[in-house]
Amino acid sequence: MFALSLALALSTSTLALAQNAPVERREIGNQILENVPTADPAIRAGLARYQNARSASFQDWAAGGGMLVVTRFGNTNQIHQVAAPGADRSQLTFHDEPVSGVHTLPGGEVLFSKDTGGDEWFQLFVRDASGKEVQLTEAGTRNQSPAWSGDGKVLVWSRATKGSANYDVVMRDPSAPDGRRVIFKGEGQVSPIDVSPDGKTVLLGRYYSIGESKRWLLDVASGKTTELNPAKGKVSYDGGLFTPDGKSILMLSDEGSDFMRLVEFDLATGKKHLVSGERPWDVEDFKLSKDGRVLAYVVNEDGYSKLVVQDFRTRRALPQPTLPGGVVSNLAFSEDGSKLGFSLATPTAASDAWSFDLSNGQVTRWTASELGGLDAKALVSPELVRFSSFDKRSIPAFVYKPKLAAGQKAPVIIDIHGGPEGQSRPVFNPFHQHTVAELGAAVIVTNVRGSSGYGKTFLNLDNAEKREDSVKDIGALLDWIKTQPDLDPNRVVVYGQSYGGYMSLAVMTHYSDRLAGGVERYGISNFVSFLQNTEAYRRDLRRAEYGDERDPKMLKAFETISPLNNVSRITKPMLVMQGWNDPRVPKSESDQVVAKLREKGVETWYVQFKDEGHGFAKKINNDRRREVETQFLQRVLGTGASQ
Repeated sequence: MFALSLALALSTSTLALAQNAPVERREIGNQILENVPTADPAIRAGLARYQNARSASFQDWAAGGGMLVVTRFGNTNQIHQVAAPGADRSQLTFHDEPVSGVHTLPGGEVLFSKDTGGDEWFQLFVRDASGKEVQLTEAGTRNQSPAWSGDGKVLVWSRATKGSANYDVVMRDPSAPDGRRVIFKGEGQVSPIDVSPDGKTVLLGRYYSIGESKRWLLDVASGKTTELNPAKGKVSYDGGLFTPDGKSILMLSDEGSDFMRLVEFDLATGKKHLVSGERPWDVEDFKLSKDGRVLAYVVNEDGYSKLVVQDFRTRRALPQPTLPGGVVSNLAFSEDGSKLGFSLATPTAASDAWSFDLSNGQVTRWTASELGGLDAKALVSPELVRFSSFDKRSIPAFVYKPKLAAGQKAPVIIDIHGGPEGQSRPVFNPFHQHTVAELGAAVIVTNVRGSSGYGKTFLNLDNAEKREDSVKDIGALLDWIKTQPDLDPNRVVVYGQSYGGYMSLAVMTHYSDRLAGGVERYGISNFVSFLQNTEAYRRDLRRAEYGDERDPKMLKAFETISPLNNVSRITKPMLVMQGWNDPRVPKSESDQVVAKLREKGVETWYVQFKDEGHGFAKKINNDRRREVETQFLQRVLGTGASQ
């Protein structure tokens, strides 16, 4: 079989280039391709259906009726209004850069966020009913976490400046010279979470790490803060909402539990009431209707979402929505509280906007995003499996498999999420579906230790000096693949982005002899240089997760585990991709590992995008990315017509 013989040949030759071989470089607009062969036009043609699949993300209810969604009809995601279920999407914004964080403010203005070239120095804008857009924030600052009072008179957000790790809280003030004023000088990552109904108090949060955060009440008039629930030990909070009477706050908290639970804090007595009950899973999102009558929250059950709706006053369950298995996000009640809007994505359907009518229990799909000509019935749903790691820990993974003839074995792509506190979820992914259908490869999407969604004990298993225990999980997965009758252990590629990019590099340094190649996008190659060069507003947050390079013990650990210092162990081809404007993992992390790989004679393809940051948001760039990935996978796995 040619594919197998090619794979064996690759494992012997490693496709290595001669040391110091010249780099073949092509520039196509804002794209730079190094050592990437010119693609067969058939590759792009074969990708077209998958790349043209569209999604729609529910954002909020529109002031004039209907929904606001974010979707793409050109090169970037923009705001659209949908008047009724199944109605056309009417485009409201027309920017070269993608927009996000869309909200309808009291009074009808639409608030949204936009950066430049993926640099994540977000600016906030408001759009009025006439379509006029006004920028609320000043250039050169990073702005996020907007919150407002019930009448909209108080609008606040957090702001960071270049070179600073601190965020201030800023309020819109038309009487101020610049239309805004600082109401709180923050230390660290401080953000407004919510504003009390009377506009006099702001709920503030400070994020230290995924395992620790705090909450304060800020008096807008005096600037005085009072800590909410001063607890002993580390507690993680997420979100926060004032009840309509202003007497309580709803928050997610892991205090006293391994999981995030929905808790109500009585501001007068300090008492805490568990709202969501005891569950062996995280509550991950919640919303309360404006009149305080109905509560909705989402439980993450082994990666799948369960939407729960209850009467908040009586705490009794209401008729529950029946939804396809997938992931629910972006909850928002309509102004009158009669409907709950949300996004829903499943493995075989891209994200779309949905609603749940509380009066009759009806679930309605408002948008039906096109799948680019794909047959939804032919798409693959994953199987949720668990494998045992080196310490007998059970590790979950979603496995997508192609249809095979009797006796055939599929090559494998191991896709590792970023974060590291992320979680891979069962949602529509064009890369996974294309890989299964067109390359005939299986995709294993695993949640190694350190992933969120499985409790804080599991979350903390890879902290600091235990960093490489998650890499050992992939070693155990390679062992598991060998036991599967329909998977080929001789044709496995590791793939990841962001922290998953680090994992791809690290796995290649440990298990290169068991892999056909690796793909990494904007991954950490050296923890020390990464911590020194990541943006100031992120540095201490990353130290809390990875460890502090200023500590001699951690410095030694970083020197031991950083892939850059272990490149000599990588013997198989690698594809590296990077955006020039990445504030999280700077371009230097990719540059240095590419240079070292080439110095060692390892074939290394390098793709750069001048107008992207941490992730590739423009369709033209994602089309190129997928084209090159397909070329690379066909080559190292021995699949595809070009072989």
